[in-house]
Amino acid sequence: MMKKKLNYLLEKQANELNNKIAFSKETYLNWYEQMLLMRRFEEKAGQLYGQQKIRGFCHLYIGQEACAAGSVSALIKGDKYITSYRDHAHPIALGTDPKYIMAELFGKSTGVSKGKGGSMHMFDKEVGFVGGHGIVGGQIPLGAGLGFAEKYRGTGNLCICYMGDGAVRQGAFHEALNLAMTQKTPVIFVIENNGYAMGTSVERTSNVTDLYQLGEAYDIPSAAVDAMSVEAVHNAVTEAAIRARSGKGPTLLEFRTYRFKGHSMSDPAKYRTKEEVISYKDRDPIEQIKKVILSKKYASEEGLKSLDLKLKECVAEAVIFAEESPYPDPSDAYDDVYKEKYYPFVLE
Repeated sequence: MMKKKLNYLLEKQANELNNKIAFSKETYLNWYEQMLLMRRFEEKAGQLYGQQKIRGFCHLYIGQEACAAGSVSALIKGDKYITSYRDHAHPIALGTDPKYIMAELFGKSTGVSKGKGGSMHMFDKEVGFVGGHGIVGGQIPLGAGLGFAEKYRGTGNLCICYMGDGAVRQGAFHEALNLAMTQKTPVIFVIENNGYAMGTSVERTSNVTDLYQLGEAYDIPSAAVDAMSVEAVHNAVTEAAIRARSGKGPTLLEFRTYRFKGHSMSDPAKYRTKEEVISYKDRDPIEQIKKVILSKKYASEEGLKSLDLKLKECVAEAVIFAEESPYPDPSDAYDDVYKEKYYPFVLE
């Protein structure tokens, strides 16, 4: 039954790809709502950080929303997602209630990681989101392992593993790609190349600046993707998913994107020119989708304004929920560390 379902899915996705996918009204409206919710959530998170209600590190996804939205629309329930510390938007795209993400930013016990992870360590097993990882490149071998687990169990699912452009200079990146291709692991490796590893440009840190070419050393099918276009992201991930589910192994995609804010909240981003930032804002993925929606009369300007107000209210409710939630009890620090609560101590 599982094999029959998988064959149907592969045929459906292949047909969509061959037809270059004439996206439906519902798809465009869903993309717009998802990305706008990500944007409004991150804008509020930045504001709250300035008020010192959110502390520690905080990395915003503003400008990169199409990377998450286009991937989620191309994949299916049961697929796994893993990323770095810029991780607020992915669970939003997957359907996690924003109030639990906001509560985690506040360090509250009602957060997705029970207030123990904060901004960089979001998790939601229910939607297949496996983090949120603070170590640069640390999630890449984990992503390969998640994909291998799906292959071993014969589920027909895959793992999509995101990383920043700075992470490709880590040895774990190359080890994971080599192992994944050798084992034909169903994993999609995604480099979210926003041009800068913190404040250092790709050109200053890498001899190979077309980062997708790094996969060619391992014979991994690789491609660059205009990730300011949610349609292009969806198409690229759809193609990679077909390859993964049919047993042909991994794909490396370089999502060429841009963050409109600094690396983190403490970064004024003075290493970029105003002209550069404006040139990318002119290609804002949310504004691109809005133009399609209005030109095709899928919604009116008034309807989109009403949606924006609804999403702002959703974020405001998330803030109230986070503020009113309790902090974890100090004793909770000992929970969720080992499977056996008191390990390594033996209690009689």
